[in-house]
Amino acid sequence: MRFLDANIFIYAYYKPRRPLTSREQQMKDKAKEIINRVNEAEEEIITTVIHLAETVNILKHGMPLEPLINIILGLFMLDNVKILSVNNETYFAATELGLDLKLDPNDALIVEIMRLNDIKELYSFDEDFEKIEGIVRLPKL
Repeated sequence: MRFLDANIFIYAYYKPRRPLTSREQQMKDKAKEIINRVNEAEEEIITTVIHLAETVNILKHGMPLEPLINIILGLFMLDNVKILSVNNETYFAATELGLDLKLDPNDALIVEIMRLNDIKELYSFDEDFEKIEGIVRLPKL
């Protein structure tokens, strides 16, 4: 099982208004591959409602509401997708961890959730995770 960061969803689904650089296109293609494997139940992932909310807050500006809602509802229906709720204590602990790791609270929440669930691998394009001991960030481009 791997943690799936919001930016994977965003790269997979967001339709940019400008041409993508070759690196951005690579990221978009990789994100689509990951999402396809998740949708086909070839991959087990974990994420949180916080990271889904992050996804919605960005994608709502670039896609119609109904397809966006269908994406989110579809994730909740997949047996290979575990979506965790986050309580005050967990988010508080993650925010404090963020101070130590120099990560924003939502990225620190990923680290906290991964540690609590003994998960070692993360799908994310955020290179800040490279500096976190015990975490392997995928995909490598």
